Amino acid sequence: MITVPDPDHSPPPSRYYAADFYKLTNRRASSPITPDFLLPDRVLSARPIPYRPTPELPIADTRAFTPNNAAPCVVQRAPPSNLRLRQGSVKEEAGGEITRIASFLESVHTSIAPVHLIEDAADVNSPESGPCACCCRCGRPDSWRSSAGRGQRRARSYTAPRTGISELTGVDWDPPKQAVVEVPKVFAPGESPFEQLPVEVLDEIVAQLALDSPPSGYAPRNVDLINCLLTSRTVHVATINTLYSNITIPHSSIFFKFLTHVSEYPGLGTIVKRLDLSHFTSIGLGRSRQVNSEVQNMTSKTLLKCLELTPAIQEVLLQENLDDDIDENVLCKLFFGLSKLRAVDFCASSSKPFAESFTSAITTLIDSPMNLGIRRLSLHECFTLPSSVFEILLPRLPQLTHLDVSHTRITDNALASIPESACLSHLNLGRCTQISGGGVVDFLTNHPAAKNLVFLNLSCDIARYRLLWEVDVERLLPALPTTLRSLNLNGAKIRNWHASLVRPLTKHLEELSLAYADLSVQDINSFFRPGPGPVSSSPSSSPISSPVRDYAPTEDLSTPWIEPTLHYLDLSSIPAITQSSLFSSWCVLLSSESMPLEVIELGDKAISSLRECRNTNKRLGWVVKELGRRGWYVRDTNSAGGNQSGRRSWKMGAMWWGMRKCPVAWGEVGGLYGHYMFKK
Repeated sequence: MITVPDPDHSPPPSRYYAADFYKLTNRRASSPITPDFLLPDRVLSARPIPYRPTPELPIADTRAFTPNNAAPCVVQRAPPSNLRLRQGSVKEEAGGEITRIASFLESVHTSIAPVHLIEDAADVNSPESGPCACCCRCGRPDSWRSSAGRGQRRARSYTAPRTGISELTGVDWDPPKQAVVEVPKVFAPGESPFEQLPVEVLDEIVAQLALDSPPSGYAPRNVDLINCLLTSRTVHVATINTLYSNITIPHSSIFFKFLTHVSEYPGLGTIVKRLDLSHFTSIGLGRSRQVNSEVQNMTSKTLLKCLELTPAIQEVLLQENLDDDIDENVLCKLFFGLSKLRAVDFCASSSKPFAESFTSAITTLIDSPMNLGIRRLSLHECFTLPSSVFEILLPRLPQLTHLDVSHTRITDNALASIPESACLSHLNLGRCTQISGGGVVDFLTNHPAAKNLVFLNLSCDIARYRLLWEVDVERLLPALPTTLRSLNLNGAKIRNWHASLVRPLTKHLEELSLAYADLSVQDINSFFRPGPGPVSSSPSSSPISSPVRDYAPTEDLSTPWIEPTLHYLDLSSIPAITQSSLFSSWCVLLSSESMPLEVIELGDKAISSLRECRNTNKRLGWVVKELGRRGWYVRDTNSAGGNQSGRRSWKMGAMWWGMRKCPVAWGEVGGLYGHYMFKK
């Protein structure tokens, strides 16, 4: 055995041998030897290499494998016989013994990394050993080798403290990064984050998938909600709550399916909050109304059974196509048998059986102190109901907020009998012939329930009667609350000197109807342009005794100008408003000065003439729109630089301007309700 003693150093406590070179450097026996400082940093570690005794083999090595240049090690085991070194650094004798290692390390003038930083790698001959981590030709596949363009030249200050190939070439070589594939986490049923949300939040999320649009034909609705039923049990429960919360019945066959399902599963009936029959019709089924009554899907008995199976219902929307099926038992169930009922609509129900049943049901309240919990009541176009019904019913509605009695026989006494505890926000008295202008003005100015009105309709048909005369207008306009957003004075006797009384209302109103008013273009311009009020002569005569004016009241010019808030203006049947006056330069209605005005309702004659002026309409940025008996001149908001929506909270889901029926439930307007609200 040949040793190279070093008299200046004492033997270290632990020694390393040349036979352990493969373990110290993580080399395979078949791979060329690479100096340790050429290894990447990731193979270095702070763990020491344990001592492993091996048989001695006399090989002299002029280079020490001990830390801090300690005494040279004695090699006691020969490397495998299949080891081959390039560049003539290793010689083999016939006996297979390696006499000397002309180490490749001698040709590299750099320091060797300390041995205590070398990783304790596994045996290279073991099956668990991985590929070599160096960057030289050590058995790596060709696909791993980095091309010259992939390296990045580093500054010497960066490469000096590092070991590896960067010390020799100044180029930093990094192995290719492997993409990390994230495996999606699988949750157990009912344990996903979405299913763990609170019930209230989950119900609100699922409710966004519900379609609020009116049904059209036989097309399926709420397809997304139906698909949610198959997602999971938790989502199924939330979807069931949304599906059965608002029930819309367009045909008798659908009503029969709903009634059959609720009869089989009574628990579903407790979820129903709204029963919407406003779209119900027999048209499109290929049979007449008489044949439809013979089918017995929708009858007074089935309707009563439906109400009994939905004890928590809050809103019931009926209409004239069902007035024969609304008998006394159904009405008694609605008024006295549903404690949670808050809104009911009998739109246009005017048949003789309905009037008799309604009168019989309400008459039972004469000697009863019972109050009803209904807050929103609509008897729109129920003109066959006697006046006594309103005098009995209205005093028993202490929580009333919405009242639509348009075209009914309501009287001044019935209107004044509304409890003071009521807080009316919507009141529709249009075309009521049994009330007087003085009685309406007294109620609106003195009754506590009318102090916070938002929607007020006092229109009338001047061919039959006139509700408000000049004196009534002068008393009413200054007393109207600032909470008002929609005011309909169609048919009122409004003269040009009333313009100064109307002008303050335009600062908070969004809808204003002045059909048949005696106003000039200058009077209407004063709603949108600052300046003194127009002065006109007083009226020569009046159908009723009223003070004669010799002057026109004007506004205080010291008051700062407030921009109007009008979006809709009804100028139907005003003689001064014609096609030529609208197109004239002194009219500001079609200019930007009238913003935010976007809808002007006009009579048939004016709409017909404007319809022919297509080029002028396009140049001015206005278009003609018609629906039913009504016509509008609408500003093209896209060309005007805006895109305002007609949705308002007080409209309760309606989007168009010029609403003439009071809504009692939130939702898109369609069916017969849309006809009476916007077409008629």
